[in-house]
Amino acid sequence: MSKEITDITLKKPVLEMLTVANEYCYYFEHLGKKTHTEILEFVSRIGPLLYLKGSLVPDVEVENPEANERFVTPEEWENLFYSLRETFGKYDEFWIIDPQYINENEPLKASLSENLTDIYQDMKDFVLLYQRNTYAARQNAVKEIRKLYATHWGYRITNIMAKVHHLLYEEDTDTLPFMHTLDTF
Repeated sequence: MSKEITDITLKKPVLEMLTVANEYCYYFEHLGKKTHTEILEFVSRIGPLLYLKGSLVPDVEVENPEANERFVTPEEWENLFYSLRETFGKYDEFWIIDPQYINENEPLKASLSENLTDIYQDMKDFVLLYQRNTYAARQNAVKEIRKLYATHWGYRITNIMAKVHHLLYEEDTDTLPFMHTLDTF
């Protein structure tokens, strides 16, 4: 006879989201000498998984909103951003139509590096707050990751996936210097 878990912050969808978020963070914290292609392949696989897991996170009523915290510092954000920007080079920027902005019919310039780093920040803050391992911290972590899925990182994933797909599967990618080596920049 199995005992049913009554703590919503310990339910399967939350733990699966936590697992995928942690994997995302770990990858970007250990970029080292990873190539453009390795990063893009990782994003092409984990992006849709993050999006799916985010859509399954339950809504949580927070009893102590003062337990909510953010952890990623501006310096950490900038370090990751500039590392990715250097890696992607001229292929970092692309145009999108973003319904979050006032005029949703005009294209906006977007950045793979900025979007990936924004996603990292939301994932890392979620993982670290959840790891505080108090009920209030877990509630706030789940509430915040669900809210940010709807308003922030969910959009970021959808914004970058077409660009990631294009860079990975463009018919003549062999002619793109981007697909060969970092030394070409």
